[in-house]
Parts: sequence; C-alpha cells; structure tokens
Amino acid sequence: MQGQLLYEYAVIRLVPRVEREEFLNLGIVFFCKQTGFLKCVYAVNEQRITAFCGEVDMPHLKSNLESFCKIASGNEDAGPIAKLDTASRFRWLTAVRSTIIQTSKTHPGLCIKEEEKLKELFEKLVLY
Repeated sequence: MQGQLLYEYAVIRLVPRVEREEFLNLGIVFFCKQTGFLKCVYAVNEQRITAFCGEVDMPHLKSNLESFCKIASGNEDAGPIAKLDTASRFRWLTAVRSTIIQTSKTHPGLCIKEEEKLKELFEKLVLY
C-alpha cells in the first residue's frame, strides 16, 4: 500500500462586508509539501452570490480568483509571488487578509492521492 501524504488546505471565501464576518465558500487551495503539489480550484455561482450579498462586481471577483489559481500554479504572468517555491506561494495565498476574498485558517490531513482529496474537499466544502 502506498504511504499517506500530509497535506494542508484552506477554503477560499467571499467576505463582502468584512466588518460582518459573514462569508460564502468559493474554492480550495490545496498543498502537499512532500510532492510539491499546489492547486487552487473555485466555483462562482452568480445566483447564490447575488442572493447572499446583492451586487458584486462578478468580473472583478472572477479575475481575483483566477489570480489565486495562477499564483498557485506558478504561472509566469502572475507576478513575482508566482515565482516563489510552492510552500511560499501557499503561505502567501493563505495569509490573513481584510479584503473581500479571504482564506480560512489552514487545515492538515492525510491522503493517498492529492487530486482526489482536493476534489472531495471541494465538493464537500464548496459545492455541497
């Protein structure tokens, strides 16, 4: 049997009014140091977002979420942060922010296949 891998993840949240601390889960940032796996996935359900917080600049929101994913993947056009090693990129993406896009605190776990665990977390915590 293949050994288990230690992973960390954080939930990407929309926090439209920071002072109220209400949020809607939009995605997951998933990291496994042992394998260098770092990936971000998200879903924008415009109807749900509008019901939750009214008017949101959807193109701006999508652009910011796409930037998260570009940084996670190390995309060359995502700026200097995307050029850092995977652990540093993950720490930067999950740093505490006071903007409308925030992440939860990081959570650890064990898995055998990172992609499968990411999909499971995404379905459970974002799509449910």
